[in-house]
Amino acid sequence: MTSKILRLSKSGQRVAFQDHGSGEPLILLHGVGMQSAAWAPQIAALKGAYHVIAPDLPGHGGSDPLPDGSQLPDFVRWCDDVIRTLNLGPVNVAGHSMGALIAVGYATQHPDMLRRVALLNGVYRRDATASAAVKSRAAEIRRGQIDLETPLARWFDDTAADRAARALVAGWLRDVDVKGYGTAYTAFAHGDATYATQLSSIACPFLALTGDKDQNSTPAMSQAMSDEVQNGHCVVIPGHRHMVNLTAAAQVNAHVLAWLKQPEFAKAGP
Repeated sequence: MTSKILRLSKSGQRVAFQDHGSGEPLILLHGVGMQSAAWAPQIAALKGAYHVIAPDLPGHGGSDPLPDGSQLPDFVRWCDDVIRTLNLGPVNVAGHSMGALIAVGYATQHPDMLRRVALLNGVYRRDATASAAVKSRAAEIRRGQIDLETPLARWFDDTAADRAARALVAGWLRDVDVKGYGTAYTAFAHGDATYATQLSSIACPFLALTGDKDQNSTPAMSQAMSDEVQNGHCVVIPGHRHMVNLTAAAQVNAHVLAWLKQPEFAKAGP
């Protein structure tokens, strides 16, 4: 996929992004350590009916990093800068993992710019053990200690589909800018509760989707988030882990398409 380059109107930073199709705008936000290419199955399935924009997150792919020490709200502001610079809105936003945290933040901070929001393999209020583990990993990454095998073993099974997806993901992780990765992963590690108390304000159609074997973005987290918002729907795909948009692409695409077809700005019933 060939990327376009965007200069943000507020920060002046460079953003690389995929831009395909026409129609309602759909922003796809990938996970930490990945690239916009991780959305290839969704772009292929949706570009015929939607205007699909998939940016590389800051410090990933061809996008400039945010300053060291940036936290989740800084990534949400970056997302708003992307959407407004492209003169889009209201938009549909779908995020995976770190991208899901940004999507939640955008939904709570900019409801007027949003049609619908979907979270794939999102995290929400980690318990003390999980929180300590992810913060420890963030500290290691900031010191330049990149362990690829541990997350890959956690994210994938040994099926043909998983092996193919694992090879792609391993390549993206190897290519990531270490400093940008460290900044984004630290925001990811500390951001699971940043907007948690504001989820009840989300009134647009909301999808929380994960795999039943995802140890970190658990089905319980997806259910809790969908219960908290006004119009939430939870989907758990059996037999899949963290990179479900790659390993179960057809199922994910069907659920995302159903979400995109829900009426905008539906309000909860009495």
